Amino acid sequence: MAWGKMRRVFAFCVAFVACAQVAAPAQEQLVAPPASWRATAVGPPRGALFLGGGKLGEKLLAAFLQLAGGPDVPLVVIPTARKNPRKTPPVVEKFRALGAKNIALLHAANRAEASSDQLLAPLRAARAVWLCGGRQWRLVDAYLHTPVHRELFALLDRGGVVGGSSAGASIQASFLVRGSPQGNRQMIAPGYEEGFGFLRGVAVDQHVIARGRLHDMVQVLRAHPDLLGIGIDENTAIVVRGDSFEVLGESKVAVYTKETISRAGEEPYILLSPGARYDMRRRLLLADE
Repeated sequence: MAWGKMRRVFAFCVAFVACAQVAAPAQEQLVAPPASWRATAVGPPRGALFLGGGKLGEKLLAAFLQLAGGPDVPLVVIPTARKNPRKTPPVVEKFRALGAKNIALLHAANRAEASSDQLLAPLRAARAVWLCGGRQWRLVDAYLHTPVHRELFALLDRGGVVGGSSAGASIQASFLVRGSPQGNRQMIAPGYEEGFGFLRGVAVDQHVIARGRLHDMVQVLRAHPDLLGIGIDENTAIVVRGDSFEVLGESKVAVYTKETISRAGEEPYILLSPGARYDMRRRLLLADE
């Protein structure tokens, strides 16, 4: 090949590679807790979390609104986990019946939409966010390590509240259970093992008594013995402040550790009743003050 032609081919190749590099999308940055979260080991140092086990009654939804600052605060509801997220979820009408007046719906059909300034605007103004139930994997696909995920951390860091029930509770933990798109019986799903990380070193299951799931968390802790497992039943919730939580509602919350799942002849969990408080860092039940 003549030298002139070789130079033209080489120049074309260089230009093609350069264009490809410009056109390639930037690698997505991982979303991590803000630096202020070094003050706690498990939960958020500011703000609060509200995790429900499914089918929450009026009293628990009212408790969430009260935790957020009352019915007048700006509230964002995220229905993405639902099968039909374009349809207004029933929880919106329930919040309105409790006096909530300032509710915005936020749903991204894909990760590109989760970066839209227009979509992020109500989240940046919110005092509280509610993550609807449904399937956890939909929340992972739409929001994990996107600007929406980052804004949820920011909301907590400015003293806000993130709540949710069922899938909206499990996604708040660092380890995600039942994340498989193929079905909700698989506790550990490759590619869907990471939650939003508002509770660090924790896995959260739901409907645990109503659906006979009390022993399902054992396989998770056998694979990851350093995790703290929390199982929340229906019409029951936990409120997390810092490294501890309190049980609200009508049923029970199960707590799993590598010690409880190793006890011979005993159930692999301890059950907490409404009013109980638990230290997730020290992993012990707190006595009444």
